[in-house]
Amino acid sequence: MLFLLNTKRVQSLAIELSLEIISLLFAVAILAGFIDAIAGGGGLLTIPALMWAGLPPTVALGTNKLQACGGSFFASVYFVRKGRVVLAEMKLAILCAFIGAALGTIAVQLIDIIYLEMILPFLMLAIGGYFLFSKKISEDDCHQLLTPAVFALTAALGVGLYDGFFGPGTGSFFALAFVSLSGYGLAKATAHAKVLNFSTNIASLIFFALGGKVFWTLGAIMLVGQAMGATLGSRLVVSKGTKMIKPLVVCMSVLMSVKLLSSQYLLF
Repeated sequence: MLFLLNTKRVQSLAIELSLEIISLLFAVAILAGFIDAIAGGGGLLTIPALMWAGLPPTVALGTNKLQACGGSFFASVYFVRKGRVVLAEMKLAILCAFIGAALGTIAVQLIDIIYLEMILPFLMLAIGGYFLFSKKISEDDCHQLLTPAVFALTAALGVGLYDGFFGPGTGSFFALAFVSLSGYGLAKATAHAKVLNFSTNIASLIFFALGGKVFWTLGAIMLVGQAMGATLGSRLVVSKGTKMIKPLVVCMSVLMSVKLLSSQYLLF
């Protein structure tokens, strides 16, 4: 099986992918969708896999956003159907996250992100530590620090900007914001984080597509895998709650930190 990527913005680029490689990427997408629905960090698997398959970095990022939309969409739908998320209460946050991601996707093409790359591993470790040691993390809602409107204009906009600008750990950042600023229980925070993550994925995908950076055929195949994994992961969030989410958030935070640090020092 031969797939060719040809876009106006990506000149003279042809990528040959065997059926075996496509099947492997599909399997990676399933696993990434499962992990993303519970703890975030699925891009830790899919982006390196896409680059290993031969996609240039920007095309890998754009294609990753396409397939990630599948996971975040189906996870969001599941949480809404189960009554874990009321979309009417999230309109402003969804809009702010979308705007932030759009601005971030534009900015990443103009600004050097070397300093963010240096800081991010330590931020991810801090998130893992917070989820591991904080006594506030539970299934129960607690004291709310920010109103929904203020949360939307600060946390949702800020994390959305980060997702469009860089990306790794966005789901964890959203979940942390909902726990620490909105007082949500962990399962509720995870469900709401996935809805905002879908909004940021769509925004980034639009601007990557405008730049001709999306391998649509491969992304669509992986999107199906993401949807399958996300559906299973979402069910576990509802049924297992903190027992399932907390260990995975901690593990994914540590793994992302190690991956980002090792990339900086050219270990792999």
